[in-house]
Amino acid sequence: MDFTLSFEQKTIQKLARDFAAKEVLPVAAKYEKEGIFPRDIIRKMGELGFMGCAFPEEIGGSELGFMNMVLIIEEITKVMASLGSAFNMNAMTCPYAIAMFGTDEQKQKYVRPLITGEKIGYMGLTEPGGGSDVLGGMKTRAVKDGDYYVLNGSKTFITFATEADWGVLYCKTDPSKGHAGISGFIIETNTPGFTATRINTVGMGKAVPTCEIALEDVRVHKDNLLGEENKGFGYAMTALDHGRITVATRAVGLAQASLDAALKYANEREAFGQKIGKYQMVQRLIAETICDVEAARLLVYRAAYLMDCGYVPTRESSIAKYFAAETSYKASQVAVEIFGGYGVCEEYPISLYNGQAQLVRTGEGSPNIQRQLIAQDALGYKKASRGNRRIIKLRSDIVEPEE
Repeated sequence: MDFTLSFEQKTIQKLARDFAAKEVLPVAAKYEKEGIFPRDIIRKMGELGFMGCAFPEEIGGSELGFMNMVLIIEEITKVMASLGSAFNMNAMTCPYAIAMFGTDEQKQKYVRPLITGEKIGYMGLTEPGGGSDVLGGMKTRAVKDGDYYVLNGSKTFITFATEADWGVLYCKTDPSKGHAGISGFIIETNTPGFTATRINTVGMGKAVPTCEIALEDVRVHKDNLLGEENKGFGYAMTALDHGRITVATRAVGLAQASLDAALKYANEREAFGQKIGKYQMVQRLIAETICDVEAARLLVYRAAYLMDCGYVPTRESSIAKYFAAETSYKASQVAVEIFGGYGVCEEYPISLYNGQAQLVRTGEGSPNIQRQLIAQDALGYKKASRGNRRIIKLRSDIVEPEE
């Protein structure tokens, strides 16, 4: 068992770190405060191959693998937490679902521009009355009408929807079949009847929009059906299995950023005649946070390693996402405690960390959903890994595991 990074991995990590310092850090605060969408940065990340790590070259990918993607995401997120959302929308859930289950034409038309950063994607799953109850709460309908499907309904908490060019949206094509009646569609945001509206959020920065989508008689051609009709639930769950690793990594990056800020401040701030880092209660907070961050990072690395080996580690990615997200929240709270009153001042970046931590806790499955998945698997009530999945092979030497 080797816990060291290879020369290639260290090189890519440094590339991402240097990019973050040069291209992201100088504008991060301005973008968050003024609500400037980081389209220019996303395009640059795409050009460098950051967004295409999990994809083969024939559809525009860089084939760097999940482990390298994890290293890149952490470095970017440490500098601008909200920018990490781009890896969910442009490097995983949206394009990955199309790459796994779409046609060759769909892959070339819709995946390539997303992972190269030319276009922006979204994933439309959550609904106002559903939340984590994706199946029971889904009300959006798609009705077949000749060569088209007519969609009506709404989605909420959809990242990037007001800025996106297209994405994958899930709805019911046969409500009588439960989860077996859900389909996925690739929908361009300029389609008549498609409306995206930004949701006002608190404490998370303004650069990345969280949105609602309204669908009013939106006509989608059958060529934009993802995979097979009524197979969408499995497609969505598979996308989330992979998407959780990006959320987990963002959580690690956010936790590390909180820790770094706390360490710096503890070595600068003086109270009662000495630096506050000299006080044992502050040292305890720092020590506990360091242990949590290191543990979270290793859990993420394990999930990424398994993905690079050809597995779909539902259980492992869920554990990583749950623990890393909880760690990011605790780390942000520790940073605020160490900063004291300055922890809520906009001049310090930690004022955003708490809101961002809440976001990664909820995204790709809330804490209770992760707890349920992990516990039910351990108790034998429900197997976490739901059978074989189609896997995008990044290397020819990967052998798909047998059940």
